[in-house]
Amino acid sequence: MTATTLEEKLDRPLLFPGLTWEQFKTLEPMLDIPGVRLLFLDEILEIQKRPGRKHETAKGRIGALVETYMMPAGIDFTATESLALENESRLVKCEADKSYELAADRERPDLAIEVAVTSGGIDKLEAYKRLQIPEVGFWENSRLSLYALRQQAYEEIASSQLLPELDIGLLVRCVNMPSHVEAIKEFKRAMDLNTTNRNIAIN
Repeated sequence: MTATTLEEKLDRPLLFPGLTWEQFKTLEPMLDIPGVRLLFLDEILEIQKRPGRKHETAKGRIGALVETYMMPAGIDFTATESLALENESRLVKCEADKSYELAADRERPDLAIEVAVTSGGIDKLEAYKRLQIPEVGFWENSRLSLYALRQQAYEEIASSQLLPELDIGLLVRCVNMPSHVEAIKEFKRAMDLNTTNRNIAIN
């Protein structure tokens, strides 16, 4: 009989309530296991398996498309990827799937993107609110939902306020294409066409 690893058991996130921040930080190095990541919010420790192929493919595609948009738009961005963010006073630790700083010398990412392939777990929007992330995107069931931070809560928005010219419908269509290369080509073609049409309208 072979031993079952913790990673193999984590088809869904495991939640452990009732932990203080100090207890969480004591456990954290003990649970530093390859293939596992830890999140924390309001005395709840979440242990989840590192994402599989479906998750990583979607994350990579979204990142490639967003960066394809930002480069010609002249946006000064830094890809902070799955940067772990925490705040002891607000009892939160979270790790986005993709994150971006949209200017130099930022204290925290401006944009975080989550790719959800399992349900359950801590309230990610609440976690990002505690961390004061201005905009958050959730990719789930082949669609993208965007949220902007308004004072004390997130509000769902139809288009990005940080990337105002980004065509969300086009982005979603290209993320769902089977070929990564064709998706990038289609995205670039459509961007160029949109730019040409805007220039004609202006002139």
